[in-house]
Amino acid sequence: MAGTSCLGVWRLASACSSHTRAMLRCARLPVVTETAAILCQRSCCRPQLLLYRNAGFFNRLTADELWQGVQGVSNAGKKRGRGKLRTGGRRRINLNRGQVIGEGSTAMVWPGLNTQVIQGSHLLRVQQLSANTQRMKRIQEARDKGTKRKSIKTPALKRGFTGAKFPGQSVGAPDPVGDYEFEGFDAKILEFKLVANMTGNLGKKFRSSAFVVTGNKNGLAGYALAKSSSFDGAFRKAKNMASQRLQYVDRFQGHTVYHNFYSKEKETAVMVRKAAKGHGLRCHRVLKTICEIIGIEDIYVKVEGSTGNVQNMTKAFFKGLQKQESHQELSERMNLHLVELRRERDYFPNVIASPTSEVSTKGVKEEVVNFENLYFRGRVPLYKAKTKPFWQKHPHWYIKWAQLHVVRNQPAAQLERRVVGFEPSTEEKSFRQLPLKGTRE
Repeated sequence: MAGTSCLGVWRLASACSSHTRAMLRCARLPVVTETAAILCQRSCCRPQLLLYRNAGFFNRLTADELWQGVQGVSNAGKKRGRGKLRTGGRRRINLNRGQVIGEGSTAMVWPGLNTQVIQGSHLLRVQQLSANTQRMKRIQEARDKGTKRKSIKTPALKRGFTGAKFPGQSVGAPDPVGDYEFEGFDAKILEFKLVANMTGNLGKKFRSSAFVVTGNKNGLAGYALAKSSSFDGAFRKAKNMASQRLQYVDRFQGHTVYHNFYSKEKETAVMVRKAAKGHGLRCHRVLKTICEIIGIEDIYVKVEGSTGNVQNMTKAFFKGLQKQESHQELSERMNLHLVELRRERDYFPNVIASPTSEVSTKGVKEEVVNFENLYFRGRVPLYKAKTKPFWQKHPHWYIKWAQLHVVRNQPAAQLERRVVGFEPSTEEKSFRQLPLKGTRE
């Protein structure tokens, strides 16, 4: 609009001429009637009074409404999972954080607002201060401090299999049922994942799936799978369901299983071997968690087939534990004595169970009554030979081996002589090393 200059945003008042209104309509500027006014000068006529309002929609909307325009997703879009694409991963930022009243691009002193009205005997007036060059840097630091996500550190004793991930973590005892409280119980997460169901109207409907085992660490345990819209709801639902499906596991002397066994669930198989006191839990991390919940302290488990299917692994292990036979039950079933041979006892036979009825005199094959592989269903565990160190392939090793081969049994023979009292004392050995003539008196 040539020849026209205006102080502010163009707003047409009722006092303007029809010629001015027509020009503004041609320029597609809004025509409204306001109460405030500025002086507009035109080159072709005398000054006229134009009404305007120095305001926009930015100070008429709240911060939530403005952020909703940036991050807002329709209800249908939320159900179809379009929120991340719409917002681009943006988070809300409090733009008031770090701001100080009276400080802007131009620092001002406003008596009664950001400073005192009277200072001493002087009445303060509105005045401009020198520009603060560090203002934007201070504001940005305050915003970053409030918007950055803080990593939650889990205590070392409460961590799961892999740090802060849910599998392996404890979720506490199950909720009480009536007047009964599960004292001494604990529940741990074995598997956690997000599952989705594709629907026609809602699209992908996500839920949390939790597989939890619970027990009292004294032979009582159970497991369950539950799903919920939230992860904490899935944990609570799963541990409460597991508390209603408890199973009792009989343990040998309270620390291990009664015998070796083989169990399989679909494509996952477990071969369990009993262990002596102090052996520890040498098995898959999922089975180790289950053993801790049950109260098993010493065991060795070899998992074959699908080792990543946690649910089948758990089912196979529990199935094998429930099919255990005590020593007396085995003796009654086979109508034979159960004899224990232990290395530390020099394989001296020790009868630990006998049938109540008459012992069978029929001949039995040795492989049938072998207690080690009795419950392996004809399978034998594969033990791979240990690879020799690289230095045993060098020539100097054979020379050293030939030197040690001559005295290979001397340490064991010396130990036996000490047991029976035939090993000479240190003084006797020193005397025997002396020459025969002239020194032995």
